[in-house]
Amino acid sequence: MRVLLTNDDGIDAPGIATLQKAIAPHAREVVTVAPQTQMSECGHRFTVYAPIPVEQRTKNAYAVAGTPADCTRLGLTQFAADVDWVLSGVNAGGNLGVDIYTSGTVAAVREATILGKRAIAFSHFIQRPLEIDWELVTHWTGKLLAQLLTQELPEKHFWNVNFPHLTATSDPEIIFCERSTDPMQVRYEARDQQFHYVGSYPERPRAAGTDVDVCFSGNIAVTQISI
Repeated sequence: MRVLLTNDDGIDAPGIATLQKAIAPHAREVVTVAPQTQMSECGHRFTVYAPIPVEQRTKNAYAVAGTPADCTRLGLTQFAADVDWVLSGVNAGGNLGVDIYTSGTVAAVREATILGKRAIAFSHFIQRPLEIDWELVTHWTGKLLAQLLTQELPEKHFWNVNFPHLTATSDPEIIFCERSTDPMQVRYEARDQQFHYVGSYPERPRAAGTDVDVCFSGNIAVTQISI
């Protein structure tokens, strides 16, 4: 198969290199079209009123001065129109529940789904001060790809995968679950006539059986999302 890779952490981020390693055994060709710089939390924004500079890094890698949704659009119209799958990530940080509305990682695959391509978003919850073990994530991603690339995916739907943050090297359970619709914490602290967001990601609501609860419990959460 032919695959388009993108993300919102930027083309030089370790997560997209991890995704490239994981997809290599399954793909005859991989084309990477990703933002030049960090574009996290930009949602589904795309550029229509300004030119979009693109730097060709290698034969099949392009750095875009735009958003993840821009990357998907350019990838599917200019550089890799005939791909079978669009993969985004692996994001350094969770994209669970209502995060899908602000996540650039998820926006990239949602745009791909809108344009008629099958797509998967991969993210990794971070439990600070722990660091992400990218070699372990490569293993988990490869395991997920072997399953999801052959599993039925209804039209106008995409997969959203969230890895837990574990210290052990054992394989967590893969759980297909529902997406949480609980709100994030909305907490601010006033300092010097400015408001600073002080909500805690790990302390967000986690209704039993939802993707937030599954991931925070140390398992891999997989949700199927409709556009």
